[in-house]
Amino acid sequence: MLAKTAPHPSSHPTAQPVVEDAISHLAALTAQRDREMLDVSLAQGVLELLSVTSVGVYRLVGRDEEPRHWLCSGLARRGQLTVSDPPWVDLESLPPLAAYPMRASVLDSRMLEQAELSEEVSEPALRHVTVLPLLVEVGLPGVLEVWSEKPLSLQALRPIQTLLKVFGNFQNLLESSQRDALTGLLNRQTFDATFLKASMPVNADTYQVPAGERRAIPATGYWLGVVDIDHFKKVNDGFGHLIGDEVLVLVARIMRQSFRHYDRLYRFGGEEFVILLRGGTEADAMGAFERFRKNVESYPFPQINRVTVSVGFTEIQHKDTPNVSFSRADQGVYQAKHQGRNQVLCFEALVREGVLKSEDTHVGDVELF
Repeated sequence: MLAKTAPHPSSHPTAQPVVEDAISHLAALTAQRDREMLDVSLAQGVLELLSVTSVGVYRLVGRDEEPRHWLCSGLARRGQLTVSDPPWVDLESLPPLAAYPMRASVLDSRMLEQAELSEEVSEPALRHVTVLPLLVEVGLPGVLEVWSEKPLSLQALRPIQTLLKVFGNFQNLLESSQRDALTGLLNRQTFDATFLKASMPVNADTYQVPAGERRAIPATGYWLGVVDIDHFKKVNDGFGHLIGDEVLVLVARIMRQSFRHYDRLYRFGGEEFVILLRGGTEADAMGAFERFRKNVESYPFPQINRVTVSVGFTEIQHKDTPNVSFSRADQGVYQAKHQGRNQVLCFEALVREGVLKSEDTHVGDVELF
């Protein structure tokens, strides 16, 4: 049982050393450009600043219209390696929003809360919990959760709150720089680094999850899909660029609804989109891309009514570079356009059928990077 408490007025030494350390950690944080490592660095930094038992950064993931879940994006414990949930973990394996009412309350109020375990605990170092909101406007909402043996004082928490304000500003800038301004999808500049991560195999021996939580290790493998809106030039010419932009925004929304939260969605510019799909067989990937194609085809677009897409996809190989995989998927798009549009084609299947040769991976008219 948790009993809410007010921040202790003075149970910590002078905050001046903490302020100086916070500035040092802030400099290290703002040098970080890997969004997924940013929360890990924050958890480790706050653990060192406060000398507490455990610090976790938790983000809410999932679509607004569906139940949301807590993703551990950074968990640091004294004497242990900092860990996090992998970005490709399934939503169903994550704790639901309602499982942690104190976190939800802090997100709603945007004010810190503290509580004390009101009964015997097996680990006294985890007797007190402090939860602070991560004040971000762009990206996933979240909280910082601190467990300690003694209650944290207001004096100790002030530099942490200041650190979180600057952290939130930096995250907003970083997220904005990595996203397409029109659709909110990841932009072309972020694709290269993400692709290199996707092409690395998962090592089950080094996979770690937060203590006390059971998670399954997912299958390996990534698929790259290239999406092109059919006859998009006719949309712009016939209805104007404002309607064309609305089509792009709606297609991006359908993408978010069609794929899983950990699949990476990009807009490369114009009417071209890219998807990094994790896991499964060729049939699984075909099913996911085909579901998206049908969702676009059945959506009643304002004024235009009907829009379709052509999709090509390929399996990412460990030896691949981003442009080589893109080129294979783009060959699938080309064949889909050639065969009548509004369809999904797999490069490997086209090779097996003799439509394409395995060496047909030249980069066409699109200059990728």
